[in-house]
Amino acid sequence: MALYAISDLHLSLGTDKPMDVFGEHWENYEQRLKENWESAVSGDDTVIVNGDNSWATYIQNAVEDFSFINSLPGRKILSKGNHDYWWTTMNKQTAFCRQHGFDTINFLHNNHYMCGGAAICGTRGWQITKNDDEDRKIHNRELERLELSLRSAIPSDPEQIIVALHYPPDDKFKAVLSRYGVRTCVYGHLHGAAHKNAVNTTIEGIKLRLVSCDFLQFTPMKIL
Repeated sequence: MALYAISDLHLSLGTDKPMDVFGEHWENYEQRLKENWESAVSGDDTVIVNGDNSWATYIQNAVEDFSFINSLPGRKILSKGNHDYWWTTMNKQTAFCRQHGFDTINFLHNNHYMCGGAAICGTRGWQITKNDDEDRKIHNRELERLELSLRSAIPSDPEQIIVALHYPPDDKFKAVLSRYGVRTCVYGHLHGAAHKNAVNTTIEGIKLRLVSCDFLQFTPMKIL
């Protein structure tokens, strides 16, 4: 049983949002992702998919994208990205998966999941750009959601904690990670030229890893 992570699938199987407009390396990426995923991941494994999963605006338009994800090997733990407009409530999303038989998909939101002795926690995160009241409000709310997720894991007495964010963690998010003894943090959001801004190193005991699918050449990264 292994744990993998990959983010920013940006699937648009039910909508007209081709990713190859962002460069030739996105051409036919769904097929490459499928082949690479099936080569690396087994049915007993878990894969964190931390945000920007589908371009669908509403969850009912995401059936083909979820069907694609569900068909891939392993248990999937999906969290929210800045482009997941379909994201609604846990109850509605769970009911949607139950209705369509998507039995390998779980949602990370104010909760945690165990993978062996590791607790998987996380939230979307946020990147302050305007530094206005609304920006700070969203940032603080995401910090609170991360705390809720981490606190939910405490009764499980995990051997280690792995956090999945969509946005790269800023200093305030890193402070929360340190306070809870997080060992690994995976994040996404960065594409193309922004890869040069990625932090892939260990800072204050926290291993930071960018797992955007184009950065990983559309192959899930083994975390554990």
